[in-house]
Amino acid sequence: MPDTFRSMESSGGAGDSPPTSSRLALAPRLARAIVLLVLICYCSIIILNVLQTGGASTTKLTVCVCIVLLEFGVQFALASPAARTWPLRWRLVTLGVQAVLTYLPAAWFGLDWGSMQGPLAATILLTLPNRVAWPMFGAVVAASPVYPLLKGSGGLYSGYVFSSVTLAGLVIYGLTRLTDLVTELHDTREQLARMAVTQERLRFARDLHDLLGYSLSTITLKGELVNRLIPTRPELAADETTSLLLVARQALADVRLVSRGYRDMSLRDEAESAAGVLMSADVRTEVDVRVERLHPVVDTVLATALREGVTNILRHSKAEVCTIKATSETEAVFLTLVNDGVANGGEPETRSGGGSGLGNLRTRLTAIGGELTAGVDEEGLFRLVARAPLQPRKGEAPAGTAADAPDAERSAA
Repeated sequence: MPDTFRSMESSGGAGDSPPTSSRLALAPRLARAIVLLVLICYCSIIILNVLQTGGASTTKLTVCVCIVLLEFGVQFALASPAARTWPLRWRLVTLGVQAVLTYLPAAWFGLDWGSMQGPLAATILLTLPNRVAWPMFGAVVAASPVYPLLKGSGGLYSGYVFSSVTLAGLVIYGLTRLTDLVTELHDTREQLARMAVTQERLRFARDLHDLLGYSLSTITLKGELVNRLIPTRPELAADETTSLLLVARQALADVRLVSRGYRDMSLRDEAESAAGVLMSADVRTEVDVRVERLHPVVDTVLATALREGVTNILRHSKAEVCTIKATSETEAVFLTLVNDGVANGGEPETRSGGGSGLGNLRTRLTAIGGELTAGVDEEGLFRLVARAPLQPRKGEAPAGTAADAPDAERSAA
């Protein structure tokens, strides 16, 4: 138990060791690096197109490089996942700036500037709602060969510009969205790791309470009994001491089992044990368990419910008579625990610290498709009824509910 709990604490609650977290963090950085590399390649293509004419002056080349770097810098900023949360006004301003940087320099650089419409097409898809973005994307792509045709470049070059703009727009858009997905996946894995640690801590707390609450209450009861018997009946005190040691050893074994998972329990065995403990506490007990062989999960949950009910009787009530009954029907099995130890008119006993036992049981029963009811009936008796299906439903208990049960439910008066 301590080793498992310390291992969770040492991870800082993140659910992963530092090397694993480092590997996970590498994925978003790699995705961003790929986007940056692709944008640098497109930058180089535009600059090389201007250089290949052979007549570009130093001034013209400098202006070309500055505009290309500015436009692709904006494009790289848009590749960040945070850009998807920008206000619409900022996105429209960014789109307007990029449109100016795309179309205005075309008058100076001519046909060599045509493929710059690809990043603009990608920006449209990244900044505008889909119902508007895709028609505008189609319009930009469809208009891309118009200028080369007007310049008399012919259909072959116009087709090249059309394909280049379409490819650039889709590639930049696709890589940017892929980067978003990689980042979301990374964040989701971190959240799942934290949730796994939280679930394990809740399981640990539930199992520790449910397993040890009964054993510690029994040890306390038998210790008080031994203390009373030593002066008058030492032989019986010795027998009770032996029984106390057996319970203590079982409690120690339960603590070890908590770190590995909840152990299987038997409703029938638990009923026999509960009857012996209650009779040691001078509680007349009637046991009637008429169930066939149960599914191990159902058997364990009902045995846990019985253990918690008996624990509450020992801790919180002044019962003199207790009835334990278990019956099975066509699709469900019912466990009923009734006692006459209602204190304070049915209000919770305040002298003992509150626990989360009934909340734990409700969580366990709900997880397998069952339910738990507990309260004072019309006869003034405290009645706990646990219903469980014969075949448990697959599922897992929701986190955080075990400790949220009202204090009134914790009284087994």
